[in-house]
Amino acid sequence: MSILTTSLLVLLVGLAVAGARMYRLLGPWVRPRAPLVPLRTPWAANLDVEAPLPGYPRPQLCRDRWLNLNGRWQFALAPQDAGRPASFEEEIIVPFPVESALSGVQRPVSPGERAWYRRTFESPAKPGERLLLHFGAVDYEACVWVNGNSIGRHQGGFTPFSFDVTEALVDAGPQELVVAVSDPTDTGGQARGKQTLEPKAIWYTAVTGIWQTVWLEPVSACRVERVWTTTDLDASAVTLAAELAGVEPGDSLAVEIRADGNPVASAILEVDAAQVAHTFPLAGLRRWSPDDPFLYDVRLSVRRGEVEVDRSASYFGAREISTARDADGHWRMVLNGEPLFHLGLLDQGWWPDGLYTAPTDEALVFDIEATRRMGFNTIRKHVKVEPARWYWHADRLGVLVWQDMPTSGRGAMHSMVKEIWWTARKTPHEERGYDLTRTPEEARGFRAELGAMIDSLESFASIVVWVPFNEAWGQFDTDVVLAEVASRDPSRLVDGPSGWLDTGSGQLRDHHVYFGISRMPQLEPDRPMVYGEFGGLAHEVQGHLGVERGFGYQVFAEREAMEKAYTSLVGKIRQLAQRGLAGAIYTQTTDVEGEINGLLTYDRVVFKIAPERLRELHRPLIEGPGREEAPR
Repeated sequence: MSILTTSLLVLLVGLAVAGARMYRLLGPWVRPRAPLVPLRTPWAANLDVEAPLPGYPRPQLCRDRWLNLNGRWQFALAPQDAGRPASFEEEIIVPFPVESALSGVQRPVSPGERAWYRRTFESPAKPGERLLLHFGAVDYEACVWVNGNSIGRHQGGFTPFSFDVTEALVDAGPQELVVAVSDPTDTGGQARGKQTLEPKAIWYTAVTGIWQTVWLEPVSACRVERVWTTTDLDASAVTLAAELAGVEPGDSLAVEIRADGNPVASAILEVDAAQVAHTFPLAGLRRWSPDDPFLYDVRLSVRRGEVEVDRSASYFGAREISTARDADGHWRMVLNGEPLFHLGLLDQGWWPDGLYTAPTDEALVFDIEATRRMGFNTIRKHVKVEPARWYWHADRLGVLVWQDMPTSGRGAMHSMVKEIWWTARKTPHEERGYDLTRTPEEARGFRAELGAMIDSLESFASIVVWVPFNEAWGQFDTDVVLAEVASRDPSRLVDGPSGWLDTGSGQLRDHHVYFGISRMPQLEPDRPMVYGEFGGLAHEVQGHLGVERGFGYQVFAEREAMEKAYTSLVGKIRQLAQRGLAGAIYTQTTDVEGEINGLLTYDRVVFKIAPERLRELHRPLIEGPGREEAPR
């Protein structure tokens, strides 16, 4: 064989190897979409279509009287520029998205269409009361009419909103409620998370319309609107803050705090503004943690003179989250004065039958309980916001939550391909040429929805980290946005940002590592280092797939091979933890549509690795290095 022939052969082999490696890395994004396979979770059979998801939708501010509007609504699709349909020929089960099987409609909605909903209700308000109409979340733009009167418009697919509909009510008989919803999905620049009109790989079926509970609440004109707390462990005290509506001079707010049903603190606060705050010393303050998720109950009573005009109930968990060095000088995340390794799961929060919406409350609970059962102490809620009840379950079950802001995903596909290329070439991040600009309208929308998300979730103790940006998807004004979040909520850590394009801001240095995990990145001088994503080991479980053929970062034909690889990964994470790694989030909780890298199948029926085995593997990490040496 000639030297030329040998050289050519070596070149061809090299190109084949390089091509195979590139296909392994990029294959999921260049292959055509795998067709979806009908798949149901075990809870779908228990769904009551007349009253789905009947639980109280706002556990942090409860009132005795309310009316759930979930269930059968009339439905129609119409062109975007058309008015109200002359008739509503179809039926939809609210609050399941139009594209989901549980909605009863289960077909795509194009950006050129509007989804129209209609139903009637009897007003539960008494004379003199106001009536609030609440939506847990509607994706994306909702316009609302009551009895033909325009009530309001809301943009943002992940945050709750409400309207006072009192003036639109008729004196007697049924009241008509109509909602029109528009959703550009990935043709617009709004926050959309993982939704796309052409799902494949890590991008999933679009979600349109009402996807969280709709409900009515009769209230006084003077009332508590929002309540939240902050904890000062050194002073053994909790500061409770409340926002009120309709207050007048001389009004007061009576607050009583209870532990295990027994009163432990109380105060009567004069209310002379829309916001009031008071610090309560609590002897023997019981700290909330994954080991002891203790919750204090709160009773709130707004008084005008001697008359109680509003009564509500809430709760809180007392905890502090911060960062500090351990005895070896490594930066750690510190919960209640003790370092704690955050070992978590990347949780997408998708369901094969309900898409964004879990079939039942029991299904919501299952995912969190399964996470704890497998020995994780953290959930990273990935580019999605859950209903308030999910965070209540996280609070009472004791799991730490890293909460993502759902991003626009603008340029995400292109950014991922470039990142793989740049990583292979070892190109410095500052030279990688990301487009970190957004239009003024997109920037305003992002900031508005980010602020609304923080306001709606600030009261939940389980949330310990905000994640404003993920992997340069729609990232812009990084330093400014992260500083705004830290200023808005100094009681939590701000990730900065998760994945590829760190600018030195935020309180965590977050890497995503799916290959070469044993190489320890250089530690930061003033921030804990975490793996915001790692793993992605994949295994198909026949009969429990959401597609005919799925993908993962590393695919194993046999379950035993996947378990062996996972055991090796955890061993490497343990070694890195000894050298300064402060947390790691494994990808992921469940399979989702084309992704088969979950520890659970998409239908939540099969654990791919026994939970007891996982718990055994994880225990040394959570009990991890430096925990006993932390400053107290």
